[in-house]
Amino acid sequence: MISLYLHGDKVDSVFQLLGEDENDISFSVAWALAQCPSYLSAFLKSQIKSKWTLKDIDIRLQHSERKSGITDIEIESAGSFYLIIEAKKGWQLPSQKQLHKYTNRPKFKESSAPFKLIVVLSECSQEYATANMEVREIDGIRIESVSWKDMAKLAITARSTSSHSEKHVIDELLIYLRGLMTMQNLDSNRVYVVSLKSKKEEGWGISWIDIVEKRRRYFHPIGGGRGGWPKQPPNYIAFRYHGKLQSIHHIEGYEVFTNPHETFPEIPERKWPSYFLYKLGPAFSPSKEVRTGKIYPNGRVWCMLDTLFTEKTISDARALSKKREE
Repeated sequence: MISLYLHGDKVDSVFQLLGEDENDISFSVAWALAQCPSYLSAFLKSQIKSKWTLKDIDIRLQHSERKSGITDIEIESAGSFYLIIEAKKGWQLPSQKQLHKYTNRPKFKESSAPFKLIVVLSECSQEYATANMEVREIDGIRIESVSWKDMAKLAITARSTSSHSEKHVIDELLIYLRGLMTMQNLDSNRVYVVSLKSKKEEGWGISWIDIVEKRRRYFHPIGGGRGGWPKQPPNYIAFRYHGKLQSIHHIEGYEVFTNPHETFPEIPERKWPSYFLYKLGPAFSPSKEVRTGKIYPNGRVWCMLDTLFTEKTISDARALSKKREE
């Protein structure tokens, strides 16, 4: 068996040779769309409701127009449709200012295509995008959000009707996309350690400790300026209260929600910002007691998993973890 490695990491897909930044992702997806008519057709069907044909379609990458920015991907069929695709890595969404530049692009604005659309590709779920997209329409142009998970599903659907050569490209792309989706670093042993209140929040009929211990769930705001919370789900999360580490959990899955009442009836119903809701794996912890140490009562810290088993306190584990990372 022959294996290929790049910078020490095994390469399982040709797309991994490009990299994992936003341009690399958009190049990979555009190549697959151009090489696999079945995949392109599945994508277009998901976005365009009017009639169209797979004929004379141009796919452009990094197309620049003066004072109008550079687009990631453009898909155009003259006189039929014109799509601009903005690719984002992780839970990021483009600003209204950036999208407005695209709707004002001379070529896009002057096109006679009866159907025009801007598509944002990102990790964001539909629920998160709906709650956090600054605008859903600019200058009469609709803005749609499509997740990388959606693109993978479309590829799987298209594979069943693809030729042998198309199947090969789709398989390579799926390996690549699966490495990007969820944005959890499955090789990471970093643990996000948070503090839990023993008292119930005002108006709640359930405590944070019960949410973790009895429901095997936990939730927090999605990061990006709000209290330093993570922008991406961690691989492991640990909880401390009563002055010491209580449990560590692998995060088995997550979703985004804006109404905890639907999952926890004991919490009053109201509209919240977007939160990550984690499904926690079985609890585990060191056999010895690990005290909190010098950490603010509500402080949240990152530690390497093994340090929580070797150090006397969480603060010592944090210090050792930081030293290693330096």
